[in-house]
Amino acid sequence: MELQLNRVDYTQVGVTSQKTMRLLPAVGKKATQKVAIADHDGVLTCFGMKKGEAVSVFKTLPGPKIARMDLGGAIGTPQEKIFVCSGSQVRGFTKKGKQFLTFEANLTENINAMHVSGADLFVCASYIYNHYCDCKDQDYFLSGDKINDIICLSSEKLLRLTPVLACQDRILRVLQGSELAYDIEIPGPPSVLELYNKDGGKSVCDEILYGTTDGKIGLVQIGDHSAGIKWEIDNNKRKGGVLCIDTYDIIGDGVNDILVGRDDGTVEVFGFDNSGESTLRFEHVSVLSESVTSIQGGCVGKESYDELLTSTYTGWVTGLTTEPQKTEAGPGDEVRMSKETQSKIETLRAELEQLQVKVLQGREQYQQISQSNTAVSAVPVFSINDKFTLSQDDASYSLTLEVQTAIDNLLLQSDVPIDLLDVDKNSAVVSFSECDSEPNGNFLLATYRCQANTTRMELKVRSIEGQYGTLQAYVTPRLQPKTCQVRQYQIKPLSLHQRTHSIDPDRPMNQLNLVGQFSFAEIHSWVVFCLPEVPEKTPAGESITFYFYNTFLGTQLEATYSKGEGHFKSDNISTISILTDVLSKEATKKKINLNISYDINDDSVSHTLRMIHPKLEYQLVLARKVQLVDALKELQVHEGNADFLIPEYRSILDESANLLEEYKKQPAHLERLYGMITDLFIDKFKFKGQNVKTKVSSLLEILDNYELKSLLDFFNEP
Repeated sequence: MELQLNRVDYTQVGVTSQKTMRLLPAVGKKATQKVAIADHDGVLTCFGMKKGEAVSVFKTLPGPKIARMDLGGAIGTPQEKIFVCSGSQVRGFTKKGKQFLTFEANLTENINAMHVSGADLFVCASYIYNHYCDCKDQDYFLSGDKINDIICLSSEKLLRLTPVLACQDRILRVLQGSELAYDIEIPGPPSVLELYNKDGGKSVCDEILYGTTDGKIGLVQIGDHSAGIKWEIDNNKRKGGVLCIDTYDIIGDGVNDILVGRDDGTVEVFGFDNSGESTLRFEHVSVLSESVTSIQGGCVGKESYDELLTSTYTGWVTGLTTEPQKTEAGPGDEVRMSKETQSKIETLRAELEQLQVKVLQGREQYQQISQSNTAVSAVPVFSINDKFTLSQDDASYSLTLEVQTAIDNLLLQSDVPIDLLDVDKNSAVVSFSECDSEPNGNFLLATYRCQANTTRMELKVRSIEGQYGTLQAYVTPRLQPKTCQVRQYQIKPLSLHQRTHSIDPDRPMNQLNLVGQFSFAEIHSWVVFCLPEVPEKTPAGESITFYFYNTFLGTQLEATYSKGEGHFKSDNISTISILTDVLSKEATKKKINLNISYDINDDSVSHTLRMIHPKLEYQLVLARKVQLVDALKELQVHEGNADFLIPEYRSILDESANLLEEYKKQPAHLERLYGMITDLFIDKFKFKGQNVKTKVSSLLEILDNYELKSLLDFFNEP
């Protein structure tokens, strides 16, 4: 069953954070619901619909930025009390706007996640979880990585409250009081949690939906001593990360559907068939491609018409309703507008005229002030929502920039060699400037000129491990006077490594051992400098072990360290070489003497080459096919057809468009693999005290006429 929904814009507030819009419970069975939404201006707005217009119920005064919102109330009663958090403070409001609670959590950091259940309040800062009951401190927990969201399983069917933390290290941590009961690994960094069917499921109330920053959705069943993933929806089409989830029967088949909002502006509805398999029933992409920060299912615009209500980063509150929004007429028939529709159009025209007059007056006033000697130019303040994440699928970094107003242009500057990859969603015009890397340290200068009304940009870059530095983005919006904001992103020495929680113990491993007069915090800061996805906060305890794998090659790394001691194991000898160089430099900066020793396994080199082999072979075949495309097309034109060609060449012609597109999307892919093999060759003999840079040209000749056996033989030569 396909779902037909029509877009309706209700209102716009300030910039919004994730999960800051909720629908209040309906008074009657089919009655419309009130909408509560909070923004970065600190304003909590509640409105309802009356005669097709959004009418304010209440609106609070501006204040500190509101980071989260939740609804609460006594267990078993309608959840219509509104709770918002700003900084480390939680405030409560009735549905009519009367403030009844001001609670100071006394946290050293701002609250970024919150859940309310009856008299229980659960709040999280970056690494800290606190549970309060009737505003009295109950439980406390220090997480091993950043907390992105919190949910709590609480029901009359459950004997105790079960808080679940969504942490950046791809772990859901299930708590019991102040202790960690157990944890469960999920396929991506979780960004949002939501109770299934709003109560955890009809049977035992133990089911939680999760969404990840890389776009996956799943359902976890939480048990007393363990948890299991019941199902998962993969992100094969590489859509945006999941920011919000809700469950609501929008299709009307008696089964709750899953409503999903993503950071690329996509809204999705997943239904379930008779076998329990999830099916995409509806997909809508925002015209402005803004992040969907909140999503709710209910009835807002008109009685008896269900809809999806969404809020976006820039504060638009939009509905996708089942109510028909247009009337079609046959030949010779007339379409008569209702008085309500005519009134709407007249009101919109009047508002538009008023806005045009205000803009003209503002421009004239600005011109007069700017020409006087007493004029003081004020820099316009604007918000940027940015994200720089490693994509596991193609071993590249995705840089997403979202601005509350239209972007004029974007300048990228990098002091480290990186490749810019094509992004289909990006419609900006890019131009590159020549840069000299020697005196200025510039390896990349690229300018993106954006089309009108572009508020969100997505870019992809690929780095080279071992070369580290800073990528800077200069964002200039369409504002007067002209202003610019700079965002900096660190390209780390082992930038293509991603956190994991288990590795293959049977691989041949090389080991780097460090001993010196350094503290646990100091060596942890060095690991943070070298590797992505490591929490900046020093872990609790006396030692820690982290596992990583290389998203490009599939090699692995184990890092175990404590005060005065560090051990790093990898099946890629180049990873050990990079760590040695960087850690030595960091220790030298602190004037710390390191005792460095190695345990090199020669079998690891041939193991790494075998891991590279399928990628290298595929890229060589692709490059050869692409080289043949133009010549084959000329032959086809000359002969009038391609029937005389052998099947292999005919298939190349048939697939030429796909081959060229794939080759274009992976610039310098073959050169990158050549570079990794060359580094591996140099590093192998470096640990033996030999300089083999003079043999690199011979290695490149073997790669140009590639065979795995001849390459292995060359590496094994003394």
